[in-house]
Amino acid sequence: MKMQREPTAEVRNQAESAADISPRTVGVCIAGALIPGLGHAILGKWDRALVFLFSIACLFGMGLYLQGTLFSPAIQTVTALLKFFADAGAGLFYWIALLGGLGKGNPTSYTYDYANVFLYVAGLLNMLVVMDVFDIAMGRKQ
Repeated sequence: MKMQREPTAEVRNQAESAADISPRTVGVCIAGALIPGLGHAILGKWDRALVFLFSIACLFGMGLYLQGTLFSPAIQTVTALLKFFADAGAGLFYWIALLGGLGKGNPTSYTYDYANVFLYVAGLLNMLVVMDVFDIAMGRKQ
């Protein structure tokens, strides 16, 4: 018969902090996911907010300018699903561009592959920014 070990202090702290997520934290994260940098702005981190908004907007705009493709939610393969999540991570930039008819892409363009990478990076960077907002809102980071 095996003896059960008690959870370590770190595991207990993680379980307790999961219960401490406030509606404000959730709201700030959703705001940051929709508009890059907005979560930081709400938390009063204006310098970070402006840098993130500018960088993600530039990456996304450059991806569209270089004729990249925005993948739609109509999923055919696992790869297309991952590309959709990477693109959609850019928040409202993605939805406005998709509904506006932008991001059709031109696979014969020399810049097509680079453009797609710009679009993916914009969305994935915004996801990382939302995790940063979460850490700041939870008091784990300044």
